[in-house]
Amino acid sequence: MEKGAKSVKAMLTHPVLSGNAYENINNSQISELIVTDSIPLQHQSDKIQVLSCAKLFARAIRNTHEYKSIAALFVDKNI
Repeated sequence: MEKGAKSVKAMLTHPVLSGNAYENINNSQISELIVTDSIPLQHQSDKIQVLSCAKLFARAIRNTHEYKSIAALFVDKNI
């Protein structure tokens, strides 16, 4: 922000938010923190958006059961 950014967004996979994490996030200049639901959040924040892993996990389990590739789930076919 000091260098001219209009907003700051952050993403993380496993939201291990302990100690003062929620207070620090809420008091920070981060406009949005995007996390997955791989670890349940202990508190809510207007700055935190949670994305579900359910479909990905379900497809990985199905592919394993059907002896198909799990790596294929992470390949962007649009590139």
